[in-house]
Amino acid sequence: MRENVVDPAFLDKTIAFWQPRTTRTLTREDARQIIENATGFFRVLAEWDAKAKAARSSAPPTQGPTDG
Repeated sequence: MRENVVDPAFLDKTIAFWQPRTTRTLTREDARQIIENATGFFRVLAEWDAKAKAARSSAPPTQGPTDG
């Protein structure tokens, strides 16, 4: 299995962004976990979006309101 390697500069930027939002001193390992969790969150959102789009495209067309 291939291990993901995160650029140290990106870890430092992640720490710089999140550090003001916590009282605990963040480490590069904390930053790696933050990145991993955010990536996983957006991956799940993308999967849900793809499933919703697939469901809409396979659903029978619905008739919209008619002008009358």
